[in-house]
Amino acid sequence: MDTLILLGSFFVLMMIGVPIAYSLGLAALAGALWIDLPFDAVMIQVASGVNKFSLLAIPFFVLAGAIMAEGGMARRLVAFAGVLVGFIRGGLSLVNILASTFFGAISGSSVADTASIGSVLIPEMEKKGYPRPFATAVTVSGSVQAILIPPSHNAVLYSLAAGGTVSIAALFMAGVLPGLLLGLTLAGLCLFTARREGYPKGEVIPMKQALKICAEAMWGLMTMVIILGGILSGVFTANESASIAVVWAFFVTMFIYRDYKWRDLPKLVHRTVKTVTVVMILIGFAAAFGYLMTMMMIPMKVTAFLTSMSDNKYVILALINIMLLLLLGCLMDMSPLILILTPILLPVVKMLGVDPVHFGMIMMVNLGIGLITPPVGTVLFTGAAVAKLPLGIVTKAMVPFFTALFVVLLMITYIPAISLWLPRAMGL
Repeated sequence: MDTLILLGSFFVLMMIGVPIAYSLGLAALAGALWIDLPFDAVMIQVASGVNKFSLLAIPFFVLAGAIMAEGGMARRLVAFAGVLVGFIRGGLSLVNILASTFFGAISGSSVADTASIGSVLIPEMEKKGYPRPFATAVTVSGSVQAILIPPSHNAVLYSLAAGGTVSIAALFMAGVLPGLLLGLTLAGLCLFTARREGYPKGEVIPMKQALKICAEAMWGLMTMVIILGGILSGVFTANESASIAVVWAFFVTMFIYRDYKWRDLPKLVHRTVKTVTVVMILIGFAAAFGYLMTMMMIPMKVTAFLTSMSDNKYVILALINIMLLLLLGCLMDMSPLILILTPILLPVVKMLGVDPVHFGMIMMVNLGIGLITPPVGTVLFTGAAVAKLPLGIVTKAMVPFFTALFVVLLMITYIPAISLWLPRAMGL
């Protein structure tokens, strides 16, 4: 009955339109009332949930990504990717995927990736002869890379939800190969489609112009070096690298590129603060909700239920994939699901011998696909809005890309080395 009160009230509140963060908080209060737990204890959990030093990385990464997204970085990354692969048949679709790889390594946000890259490349691809739905599908599916390639905000959330027992640096490194695998798989699909449909080749960019494009893009790409190089060398912590990335992004945008107006900067900071505020409210209420789940022994009950169905970890991982991908990922946003499900599912997979870092990648790929899947795919909605297309048309164009992403999910789930080789090689 305890579980029914807590989870039932949460889903009822969501169904009547209460925002997810407040649904978590109100459900936690309902659960506390049911088990006679003082409300003070719930409020203490809310406060302690956001009183984590590691959470400082989130606002800094969000701000650095916002500065680079609006400061001309997306346009320069698109041009840089065009130098590398734009001359191939179907090259503009490859440019789209590669630009998402670069931009994801700076912004860490799929929504920002879709909005920035899509606004540049979707009209350009249509002008060059690509169907607009196909261009939109490439943009939306390519943006899933931003969830995996560091710096991923969701990796920080997963580390927090795991009780701080999983290293953020290890999660960052674990996301590199899965993110590149995802990008290569999508690139292969784009090449196949371009050859089959006869999509055009691009032009080879003259050497002088190519060198100028590369020089401009390198300023922004240095952000990746600062974030990853600082963490891996031990010079910076994740928080310090995020704050230094903000300073560097500000310097490049305002003094090197100079595309952004000083008068617009307060608006950008205001938008960033609003985004971070929503995330922090969600984290605080999710901490209280997780505390009530622990008090009601819900993780233990879920563990007992799943292990009663099978003691084979591959079967359990398949069941978890079905739950994350088909049942929950399509209906809820990524951040709350990470915060809610990690304390429940992590004990299950750890008992079966699954590495927590590997499981983090499995969760993020599943929930990343959920972001581009109807009916509640926020990145899919963003892509449709940028392209000015009905959601049904974009979803139909996404079908081959869903198949490719599902293959990548299976590989990441059942080949742990894809996620674990790099962090182990780095000694993380």
